[in-house]
Amino acid sequence: MAGLLAGKVVMVTGAASGIGRAAAIVFADRGAKVIVTDINAHGVETVEHIRRTGGVAEFIRMDVSDQGQVEAAVVFAARTYGRLDSAFNNAASPERLGSLLDGTETDFERILSINVKGVWMCMRAQIRQMQQQGGGGSIVNTASTAGLRGSAKMPIYSASKHAVIGLTRSAALEFARTGPRINAICPGVIETPMLQDVVAGDERAHRAFLASQPNGRLGNSNEIGEAAAWLLSDAASFVTGTAMVVDGGQTS
Repeated sequence: MAGLLAGKVVMVTGAASGIGRAAAIVFADRGAKVIVTDINAHGVETVEHIRRTGGVAEFIRMDVSDQGQVEAAVVFAARTYGRLDSAFNNAASPERLGSLLDGTETDFERILSINVKGVWMCMRAQIRQMQQQGGGGSIVNTASTAGLRGSAKMPIYSASKHAVIGLTRSAALEFARTGPRINAICPGVIETPMLQDVVAGDERAHRAFLASQPNGRLGNSNEIGEAAAWLLSDAASFVTGTAMVVDGGQTS
C-alpha cells in the first residue's frame, strides 16, 4: 500500500482539517506529491506535518467558490510539480441541525456555493489541465450519505450532496473514454470539526449519531482518506461514476 500513489500529483481541497487534512497525509504516505489547498491558512500546518514525516507537499490558499482562485491553484500545481494527476475535492460547508423552515437564504447560498459550485469549478479546471496533459487522471469528490437519502434536520446540506453525486456521475459519463475517472465518496458520521459544527455542542445529538451506527462507533478521517486513496489510484482503474459509501453500515 505504501506506493499506491507513488509518482502521482494530487490536489486536495479543504485540507486544513478533518477529512481533507487526513486524506492529504494518507496520500503523501502512499507516495503522492500533494497540493494542499484551503481557505484557512492552517493548511500550512498540514504541509508541515507531511514534510516532517518525509512526504512532499505545498500549500496554496484557495476559496473553492472563487473561480480565479481555483484556476490559479491548478496552475500552481502544474507549475510546481509539472502536472496534475489526481484531485480530491473535499471542501464543504456544514449545516447546523434544524428545520427547513429555519434556514436562511444566506445559509442556502453559502452551502450551495461551496459544496456544489465549488466542486463544479474545481472539476472544470482540473479536467482541463488533465486534458492538456493528454488525458487520464482521477478525481474523487466528497459527497455524503446525506446525498443518498433525505435528511430531516439538514435539508440544504443534503440537497447539496445529492447534487455532488449528480455532477460526479454526469462528468464520469462524459469523460469515461478519455479520462479522468471521476467518483464520489459518501462518508457516514465521521468525528471531525465539521461534526462539532453540526451538533453545536448538543451532546444529545452527538449520542443520537452514535446510536445510529450499527458498528457502535463513529468513523475517523483516516478511514475516508484510505478509501479515497484507493479510488484515486490505478488499482481502481475500472471504477468510474460510483458513489462509494464508507459509513460503518449506517445505510445498509
